[in-house]
Amino acid sequence: MRMDQMLFSSVLCFILLSTARAYDPLDPNGNITIKWDVMSWTADGYVAVVTMTNFQMYRHIMSPGWSLGWVWAKKEVIWTMVGAETTNQGDCSKFKANLPYCCMKNPTVIDLLPGVPYNQQIANCCKGGVVSSWGSDPSAAVSSFQLSVGLSGTSNKTVKLPKNFTLSGPGKGYTCSQAKIVPPSVFLTPDGRRRTQALMTWNVTCTYSQMLASQNPKCCVSLSSFYNSTVVPCPACSCGCQNKNTCVPSGQIQSVLGKNRTASMATFDNPLVQCTSHMCPIRLHWHVKTNYNLYWRVKMTITNFNVGVNYTQWTLVVQHPNLNNVTEVFSFSYKPLVPYRSTNDTGMFYGLKFFNDQLMEAGPFGNVQSELLLQKDAYTFTLNQGWAFPRKVYFNGDECMMPPPDTYPYLPSSSLRNSVPAMAVATTVLLSLWTLKRIV
Repeated sequence: MRMDQMLFSSVLCFILLSTARAYDPLDPNGNITIKWDVMSWTADGYVAVVTMTNFQMYRHIMSPGWSLGWVWAKKEVIWTMVGAETTNQGDCSKFKANLPYCCMKNPTVIDLLPGVPYNQQIANCCKGGVVSSWGSDPSAAVSSFQLSVGLSGTSNKTVKLPKNFTLSGPGKGYTCSQAKIVPPSVFLTPDGRRRTQALMTWNVTCTYSQMLASQNPKCCVSLSSFYNSTVVPCPACSCGCQNKNTCVPSGQIQSVLGKNRTASMATFDNPLVQCTSHMCPIRLHWHVKTNYNLYWRVKMTITNFNVGVNYTQWTLVVQHPNLNNVTEVFSFSYKPLVPYRSTNDTGMFYGLKFFNDQLMEAGPFGNVQSELLLQKDAYTFTLNQGWAFPRKVYFNGDECMMPPPDTYPYLPSSSLRNSVPAMAVATTVLLSLWTLKRIV
């Protein structure tokens, strides 16, 4: 193979792998769309409203919130901002009288905190950068701010679009497209009788890749069942053991929190965790609790080992073939995820608002629990060969490390293995005969 062919093949493979990393088969249309609406022209620029909408079904932006950056195409400055702020003003020494709000060539914008004065707010702002996932709460999946841009041109032909957008949500993982001009946004007046539109609109789309966010998983899964005394733990070093020397022993958590409650917030990409064999910030324990005639019951426990971090508006996604027959979910909210009409084996669990939608930091209160009741399908249900355990688990949109399949709790005898499906089929047949008898 010639050198130019090898180079072309390498570049093509890199492009394909990069694309695959950002594609989520459980949420194929999930992204964060950033829309710029130019609402009016000024003497040297324009006033725009920037709206960030999280269309991801189960990945939200938690505290300490998002940060958005870009590079100006020309020598633009920001004269004023409402609903957000830049982290740096930059060098504005060339201005003699009125100083711009920000003179950075590559500004970084963050959301304002709740409770700021009303004259600094606009709709959907000031939530500390926390944005809900679209699947759990669409009304809270939007964040907005307004800015007045100068030295930019004062018409659709002279304005140049910003470049090289970056999004932290928080931490790494998002890759943003270049800005693209789209048809102007249309707005309705409060009475719904008049339509107005933006003078100019452009969109930026940001997608998430777990591989870009972290080289190691951020959660793991342990398993147990009523029919076997074996508890299968998370695999050792599930989330990497390079931080073994900096983890916090369980007996020292309270003292660490007392000294600095935001210890791990400052290093979101490398969280400070409690010392465990798996070294993960989050663990899900799946326990097959009870086997009834027509139903079976599972207990789920999510434990936070991240020292100093509360997971606000957390989400848990589980893949299991029997999620097409969920009967009841106790103390969690539940929503089926059906990205493909032919399959209904994935569900999203999340906390009840003001009750358990915040997973507290590592310690005695750092866990939330729920139980799940599922109806049996007589032709597919079995406790054999690990069928009762999830296929995949995602926490806050990141896939968790599962134990090896050959370590799953097994049935103690072949008699029980064979009797469970037979009993389920017999029960279904008896119920069908009883129904036919009543109809006749």
